Amino acid sequence: MSGLPGFGRFSEPALLILISLANGPKHGYAMQDDIAEIAGDRPGPGTLYGAVRRLEEQGFVEALPEQDRRKPYGITDAGRQALQAELTRMRSMASTGLRRLAVS
Repeated sequence: MSGLPGFGRFSEPALLILISLANGPKHGYAMQDDIAEIAGDRPGPGTLYGAVRRLEEQGFVEALPEQDRRKPYGITDAGRQALQAELTRMRSMASTGLRRLAVS
């Protein structure tokens, strides 16, 4: 199974972070709130910041200048491309699965 390159079992938190940052920079707490709204589950700080670190290492997100002692992150062009590719892959997989369920 593919997914975001190099993330293996950590691909879901990484995907949710990229989705959260797709509409603008956010600091950690704001990402946690947004992800809870998107996925129905709030990631813990260890999960969130571990995934953010891996996304930074891959060049998919970048730390921005601090604002009021908060460190916001933004998605990079490479992150947008990776997110687009992953969401397209997921849409294709979901479409195939739904078609097969309808036939069975």
